[in-house]
This record gives sequence, C-alpha cells and structure tokens, in this order.
Amino acid sequence: MSKLERGLIHVYTGDGKGKTTAALGLALRAAGCGLRTYVCQFLKGQEYGELEAVQWLAAGAPEGDTRPPIAIERFGRSTFVQVAEDGTSSATEEDVRLARAGLDAVRRAMSSGRYELIVLDEINVALYFQLLTVQEVLQLIDAKPDGVELVLTGRRVPAEILARADYVTEMCEVRHPYQQGIKARKGIEF
Repeated sequence: MSKLERGLIHVYTGDGKGKTTAALGLALRAAGCGLRTYVCQFLKGQEYGELEAVQWLAAGAPEGDTRPPIAIERFGRSTFVQVAEDGTSSATEEDVRLARAGLDAVRRAMSSGRYELIVLDEINVALYFQLLTVQEVLQLIDAKPDGVELVLTGRRVPAEILARADYVTEMCEVRHPYQQGIKARKGIEF
C-alpha cells in the first residue's frame, strides 16, 4: 500500500550539473519521511559516491527492517557513451541490452508495490542515444500506479516526455570547473 495518494512525474534536465543530485536529494527526503525509493541508473556502470551512501543508510535502518530506504541498480558499462563530431555515437549492442534490462527492472519495481518513488537516472540520455524508444518510456509512464512518483533525469529530454511531466526543472550551466581543465572530483562530481 503506497503512502502517496497521487504520484506525479518529475523531469530534471539541462546542460548544468545537478540532475542526479536533485533526484537523489528527493530520494533522501522521501527516505526521511518513511518512503522507499528505487533508483535505476542508465548508462552508469562506474563507481559513484551515492552507492556507498545508500549502503550507509541501509545499515541504519530500524531493527527488523531489512529493506534499504533507497535501492540503486546500475545498468551501464564502465565507460561513457561518446558522440563524435559527425554526430555518431559509440553506443554498442551491450548498451542497448543494458538499457532494456534497466527498463525491465523499473517495470518490476514500479509494479512491486514496494516503492513510492522511482528514479530513472539518465533515461533521457538513453533515449537520445536511441537505446530505448520514447514510446516505451511513455508506456511506462502510462502504466505508473497512482501512488508512485517518477523522476526522469538527463540532458536532451524529448518533447513528448516534457509534455507528460508535472514538474520540469532545467539545470543551466553558467560556469563549470571542467572548462578550466579541472577534472571530475570524487565526492563532488561522482
């Protein structure tokens, strides 16, 4: 039985930093209010700080409650999909297989009744690289139970997804240390 009467659709997009961070912040808020979150990370196979933090949260769960308040599964290779200057991507059949496995995992989580919040992290990028179709994600949105909140993150969100969202937040990059040659730092960017 969901603790949410009505679940809504969030989209966090844009070229700025903070889309995943905003989604995980919402998951943290939900956990603090007794809600359970499932996070599916598309195109992410690398180690990120949030994975360790979620394990710490689970270790502090009330006695007898073995379910972590936030569950994260990753469906990506350890390397990023790149786009060449001619517009072609380095996406492989393995990327397609992993994205499909991720979407199947989201469907199971959404229909399980165990989660009130489901985050599809970088789903918009998976759509941009055509690892999944917009129609598949729209069907997922249509199948969402009333008491489940969905969050879709990533750059280049399709217009059809934007049209279905109740919340749309765009992160706008004004300045980023990467522009000055500063590489991603553990604990801040990953």
